[in-house]
Amino acid sequence: MNRPIRNIAIACLVLFAALLLNINYVQFVEADSLNAKNGNKRVINEEFSRARGAILVDGKPVAESVKTKDEYKYQRRYPDGGLYAPITGYFSYVFGRGGLEQSENDVLSGSDNRLFVNRVVDLVSNKQPKGGSVELTIDPLAQKAAAEGLERLGKNTKGAVVALDPQTGAVLAMVNQPSYDPNRLASHDFTAVQKSWNSLTKDEDQPMINRTTQQALPPGSTFKLVTAAAALQDGVVDNIDDEIKAGSRLTFPGIQYSLPNENGGNCGGDRITFEQALNVSCNVAFGALAGKIGQEKLAEQAAKFGFGTDPIEGLASNASRFTVGDSKLEAPQLAQSGIGQYEVAATPLQMAMVAAGIANGGDVMKPYVVKTVRSPNLRVLEQAKPERFSQAMSGSNAAKLREMMVSTVTRGTATSAQIPGEDVGAKTGTAQSTPDRPPYAWFVSFAGGDNPKVAVAVLVESSDTARDEIAGGRLAGPIAKSVMEAVLGK
Repeated sequence: MNRPIRNIAIACLVLFAALLLNINYVQFVEADSLNAKNGNKRVINEEFSRARGAILVDGKPVAESVKTKDEYKYQRRYPDGGLYAPITGYFSYVFGRGGLEQSENDVLSGSDNRLFVNRVVDLVSNKQPKGGSVELTIDPLAQKAAAEGLERLGKNTKGAVVALDPQTGAVLAMVNQPSYDPNRLASHDFTAVQKSWNSLTKDEDQPMINRTTQQALPPGSTFKLVTAAAALQDGVVDNIDDEIKAGSRLTFPGIQYSLPNENGGNCGGDRITFEQALNVSCNVAFGALAGKIGQEKLAEQAAKFGFGTDPIEGLASNASRFTVGDSKLEAPQLAQSGIGQYEVAATPLQMAMVAAGIANGGDVMKPYVVKTVRSPNLRVLEQAKPERFSQAMSGSNAAKLREMMVSTVTRGTATSAQIPGEDVGAKTGTAQSTPDRPPYAWFVSFAGGDNPKVAVAVLVESSDTARDEIAGGRLAGPIAKSVMEAVLGK
């Protein structure tokens, strides 16, 4: 009898020890991840019972908590709803958090370990804990200019605008159309919240995705900047006045396919300067350059600008790509890739990084949207520091490419971006999609000359514009110009 009892006692002791180990593991190892998990009602109830910190732009809240008279005590409010929704995200009792509301939740909710002293002080003084605040890098005038520019194209427009400070990587504007109103998800009328969620998530226009960071589409001729950078870096072309192949079509030995120019032109002759090739956006010239550069080096150049990475923290994003997987490109496919077609796909943020890197002497800075994180008593917990992502090209080659982009604005396809008294460089793009849908209109630009202040990428995915009138310079150029003017104070 003693032996069975002893065995049972040992088994119980082992189970008890395992239980203690599991409790400690859950409380100390998994505690943070469980608390941060969307749908944790205990945590949500606790968060709704106290003042959540604000998300600020230029010192003014774009997300804040206001007192209510219901059992939840506080409700999230978004004064400029749709304008900042792609960045702030949403804070909902039913559906949890998105955007910065999720990634900065520890600070905003007051549960961050750096706020431990604040929580103790509040506990001793019998006060409810408060959340810290998050200050964004956004320029409110640039943000509004971008939104108004897309709105002017019509209510059916789908598109995105992103602006960066080339010297720091700070995001100055990040706008989507269509967007959504996060106030609809913050309501305490949970039946209405459910209806809003169903409507938003089933909408074919996908208003809840951040098109600037998540929508990767063919960049068209704006990718010629990457091809131009690779040509300069690899020594395929040395100077902007070097003559390169042009003409009306690029042919490939033994293959029936040929690559034409837009509208069937010849770009000015069979041989034109490198600068003119960019000015007139010559498909033949850049398709031929891609063949000389080769797939491997062109892919490496794209990677130096950020292709293949998720470049920004705190926001949902998708990597841009040069090819799908390890595709081995044949000559026509490589030529198409050199002009931003075939499998090439980029987000507006990625193309803004390309323009910003060229403007910044070849140095691509890592983009960021959170400038300062503060405790409830305004003590600085975190201050953003500019960080170099990569050196995409040498300073001398970047200067050559900048000169080419400036001349594209003064006498090429990007004249719609001209700003009196400012050195503006730009590149247009009109990317072909499927036969049953219109092309994508792109525009990337920078302003500020040797001391660049802003780089912009605009994508017009679709609009009410007639198909034969869709072009990057015509649709997207004026938007880029208005955003640059807002940053420059024009």
